[in-house]
This record gives sequence, C-alpha cells and structure tokens, in this order.
Amino acid sequence: MVLVTEIYSLSENFPESEKFGLTSQIRRSAISIPSNIAEGFARKGNKELIQFLYISIGSLSELETQYEIAKNLNYIKEAKEITDKIIFIRIMLSNLIKSIKNKQQGYGK
Repeated sequence: MVLVTEIYSLSENFPESEKFGLTSQIRRSAISIPSNIAEGFARKGNKELIQFLYISIGSLSELETQYEIAKNLNYIKEAKEITDKIIFIRIMLSNLIKSIKNKQQGYGK
C-alpha cells in the first residue's frame, strides 16, 4: 500500500486537464493491486486467490505503463524507487502464485 500512497503523491501535480484521464487511471490501477490481493485472500480457495493475484499483476502492468506515460509527458521525473517497487511487487506476486501452485501439486510438502 506504500506504492499507492506514493502514486497519489506523484499524481497530485498532474495537470488539471488530466483529472479525469491519466490522474484517475494511474490511481485506480495502483489501488487495484492491493485491493485484488485482499479480495483474493478473502475467497475460499486457492484457485480464486491465484486468479485475483493475476489480476493484481495485470493492474501492476497498467500502473507501470501509466507511470511511463506520465514520465514521457514530463508530468513526473524518473523515480527509481517507484520502478524498484513495481519490479519487487511483480516478483513477489509471481513467487506467491508459484508457491501456491506448487503446494496444490504436492511439491510443497
């Protein structure tokens, strides 16, 4: 959720003309990442959890794309810590999915 807070702070300075465009979109994709993780863990089975983790990865990819667009439009400067967090979250989600799948297949015993 730290990434969500940082994205909100970064997007505060986007032009007013982007209020319903890139500002809204980048914030929604950022919020979607932890929200889908939470919803997945609230479900009853690993199959549903994995599905929501994949949705989180999709939202993370959207965020990464929107972040690059904002940089290209000079709305923000390169923030290595944001890029690093995106990479770290992607690795963690991918590893969590692998771990759950391995346990389902009996490799985690």
